[in-house]
Amino acid sequence: MEYSEIIDIFEKHDRFLILTHKSPDGDTLGSGFALCYFLRDMGKQANVVNSDGFPDRYDFMYVDYTEQDFEPEYIIAVDVADPTLLGSGLLKYQQEGAVDLCIDHHVSNKHFAKLTHVEGGIAAAAQILYCIFKHSGRKITDIIAKCLYTGIATDTGCFKYENTTPSTHIAAAELMAYDIDFANVNRRMFDVKSKGRIKIEQIVTGRMEYYLGDRCAMIAITRELMQSCGVAEAEFDGLASIPLSAEGVVLGITIKQRHTNVYKISVRTTDEMDASVFCGYFGGGGHIRAAGCEIHGTLEEVKAQLLERAGQVL
Repeated sequence: MEYSEIIDIFEKHDRFLILTHKSPDGDTLGSGFALCYFLRDMGKQANVVNSDGFPDRYDFMYVDYTEQDFEPEYIIAVDVADPTLLGSGLLKYQQEGAVDLCIDHHVSNKHFAKLTHVEGGIAAAAQILYCIFKHSGRKITDIIAKCLYTGIATDTGCFKYENTTPSTHIAAAELMAYDIDFANVNRRMFDVKSKGRIKIEQIVTGRMEYYLGDRCAMIAITRELMQSCGVAEAEFDGLASIPLSAEGVVLGITIKQRHTNVYKISVRTTDEMDASVFCGYFGGGGHIRAAGCEIHGTLEEVKAQLLERAGQVL
């Protein structure tokens, strides 16, 4: 789709519902709220929803957000590659034809919406939305810029991941010209940790397991561990980079229990292998260096499946 076609959709409809993926990160929320504020500035009605709610760590993006009362006529998903990623709280939107438009940057996008705009070479969905907003010629407010910058910064690991391109830096630089206090955004996203989060990182790092000549590292986060730490479940998000931080590791795997015998798998890799291909074997997907999937079974069964596949690809 061309940007002009997406802008036409914005102009032709009046009541929008914006869907974001479960276990929300800065890109899906930054994209969702930036689009919401942009549509509202156009005189439209718009709301953002998430199956898991909105984490406090991102509250600077929606501190003044209030939900509007209306029946949506057009459904847009942002940063959602697969309808199952919408989560159990948004099951009705996982049905075929339930989503009207999906704006995404994952090459593994399932094309589940009636219309899909995917730019796989773009670092973040927020960067795509920035391009769309610029193309419209409409004003980008400070809060929109702050949401977009957050999405870009978080999905590039503060611009250190390989998905960062010159165009990513240009978009970020242009957004920094707004009154967004980008230094504080980066500090909150990458430097500040609660005491509970520090405790969690100490525990999982101490329990990290190494396999295949120490080229594969794995951490497991069970419901029992989450309960024993006595902190909010959201504190366990964003741990996937820990296994790959060990010297010599090329495949980092994080296993997080969602329900009984249901585990979310997050994979991070170096340039020696493709994370999306690895997760695609289990029905998941994502980016070349960061991807995910879901596996059912006991923890030992899940580990065995992952290690069998790891042994084949390493």
